[in-house]
Amino acid sequence: MKLGRLLIAAVLLAGLSGVLWWSNKSEAAKANKPPTDAAPKVMALKEADIQQIEIKKRDGTDTVLKREDGKWAITAPKPLGADQSSVDALTSAATDLISERMVDDHPTDIASYGLSPAADDVTFTLKNGQTKKLLIGDSTPTGSAVYAMASGDPKLYTMSSFNKDSFDKSSKDLRDKRLMTFDQDKISRVELNAKHQDMEFGKVNQTDWQILKPKPMRADGFQVDDLVRKLSGAQMDTSVSDADAKKYASEWFTATPVAVAKVTGAAGTQTLEVRKLKDDYLAKSSVVEGVQKVTKDLGDGMDKSVDDFRNKKLFDFGYTDPTRIEFKDGAKLATFEKSGDKWMSGGKQMDNTSIQAFIDKLRDLSAVKFVDNGFTTPALEITVVSNDGKRTEKVQIAENGIARRENEASLYMLDANAVKDLRNSADDVKAPPPTTAKK
Repeated sequence: MKLGRLLIAAVLLAGLSGVLWWSNKSEAAKANKPPTDAAPKVMALKEADIQQIEIKKRDGTDTVLKREDGKWAITAPKPLGADQSSVDALTSAATDLISERMVDDHPTDIASYGLSPAADDVTFTLKNGQTKKLLIGDSTPTGSAVYAMASGDPKLYTMSSFNKDSFDKSSKDLRDKRLMTFDQDKISRVELNAKHQDMEFGKVNQTDWQILKPKPMRADGFQVDDLVRKLSGAQMDTSVSDADAKKYASEWFTATPVAVAKVTGAAGTQTLEVRKLKDDYLAKSSVVEGVQKVTKDLGDGMDKSVDDFRNKKLFDFGYTDPTRIEFKDGAKLATFEKSGDKWMSGGKQMDNTSIQAFIDKLRDLSAVKFVDNGFTTPALEITVVSNDGKRTEKVQIAENGIARRENEASLYMLDANAVKDLRNSADDVKAPPPTTAKK
């Protein structure tokens, strides 16, 4: 009796195991199978296989792009550099072009859908020499989608209008719009002629900037870098109509000169000249032909004097705290030296809060303007040692607020209140309050 029950249980267990195995297999098969209501793909190419793209538009304009040595270039309607990211976006769209729905599995009148001729006729040439064609037609009645067909597939689909925007491009849209193509990391010199001044900036230690012309001076690195960024980001306005482009070209010589910039790097020297025509800024570049409309931001960024690029800070130690400070105010002399995380003066520990306030006042000292003369007998003499003892800066400040740095001809006019606050903060440096023993 017990044996019979055991046999029955074994048979039932085997049956249940078989059902479970079949169920798991069925579920796995379903998981690997696309859902029956999934929208079919209009086109699915491998991006790396695409070597040429030809875009024919209904209005008769054609654009041809070719990939050479891994980079795209426009070959028609005329040779132009291509914006690599814009072309990459186009090829990426062709790798997974999904439809909204299938309209007809074998349409007989594709012209009624705007597909003969197509609004956009895009031909992709692949590595193996094969071509794949995408036809984009008119909008659907709702206006949210367009009709589309692909070579090798007789079906008519609708796809999102967003997808059409990826392919509805001209050479204007796909061309390299940069007016200067230098590598920011490899430039060594920048020249600027603006406000009737010749300026030249050179790299020091491959990172910092120095003013070389009209004479050697300390440069505000942020301001020079900002100029370089604006030049590097200068782009033509491709929305300008052909009529306006001709107008700008004809009126270039009557426009008011703003500035001329020259950038020298590993690839040579590139030039950009900017002029102003009423409220518009125009530019001519050594990289691209013609007169181009540019932004006001670029024009303002180049329309500067040498003083705009000078370092107005009196000290260079920046946000790294110094290790030694000597401060002489008339007959008073104070010396502060850092030892570990403590500041010492005359063998006594100083209050960190008060000396940090003093250091902040030194750090913030800046010229309100530059002057050519007027320095008299120094009232304040300050020496700051920083950068682990590698940098020593000596500054003298006259009673009239004019300051000078050691071994520099430049004179800095300081704000009178800033000098007063510096003196007060130096007087406020003191020993820390005594600690009270806990009972």
